[in-house]
Amino acid sequence: MKTRTITALLALLIFVPIVVLGSWPLLAIVFLLAYTALYEILKMNRIHIFSIPGMLSMVALFIIMMPQEPYMPYISGFQVDLIIVMALLMLSFTVISKNRFSFVDMGFCVLAVAYVGIGFMYFYETREAGIIYILYGLLIVWVTDTGAYLFGRAMGRRKLWPQISPNKTVEGFLGGIFCSVLLAVVFYFTGWIDGINVFLLLVLTMILSVAGQLGDLVESALKRHFDIKDSGQLLPGHGGVLDRFDSFIFVLPLMNILPLIN
Repeated sequence: MKTRTITALLALLIFVPIVVLGSWPLLAIVFLLAYTALYEILKMNRIHIFSIPGMLSMVALFIIMMPQEPYMPYISGFQVDLIIVMALLMLSFTVISKNRFSFVDMGFCVLAVAYVGIGFMYFYETREAGIIYILYGLLIVWVTDTGAYLFGRAMGRRKLWPQISPNKTVEGFLGGIFCSVLLAVVFYFTGWIDGINVFLLLVLTMILSVAGQLGDLVESALKRHFDIKDSGQLLPGHGGVLDRFDSFIFVLPLMNILPLIN
């Protein structure tokens, strides 16, 4: 617990000022986190990051995550075409490798790039929409996690999904949603989020809270499939990047899809 707490405090001291600053410093750290997450997920399937499929995945991740104007105005219109080319090259490698790298492996790489790339791309895009939105997204995940833990410890009786995550309970799941609702009420009545009525804000926040918990379960299912405890060891006491950002990968894209960000 001591190691976990120290790691969390150090990470916050480094990460929060960069989020506040935004722009290129945030873009750089988001790229670093995304490539670390890609390394972790490919390693689960025994695909080396510097193999041909790994390097093609890195290129595809760069294409997905590259922000729009004014940073790279010439590449944005070709992103989809370039990703298609990457997929075709991976398919071709199944032949060159004589199926040692299979069609299933190729699909895994493509989905891994989409899973990691879209989640971290929206981290940067949400911050660019306004610091209040990225703060709200971060707090939804943190408050939901804390509420789920506290309610689960105090009242947890029924297992939520024991085959995937044996420690999570239905009471904790509902408690996390309840705490996110309290967060929405605070943000609304303080005026930190405006241009949206309170009922819609509550509904959207509950959806995002559920999505965050689902994101955590998805990564738990992935680790259980590959029979590993943590996605990595980058953060002592916390595991890898995917272990810490799995909920954000679901919450942040939805924040931009749902009618929350003005």
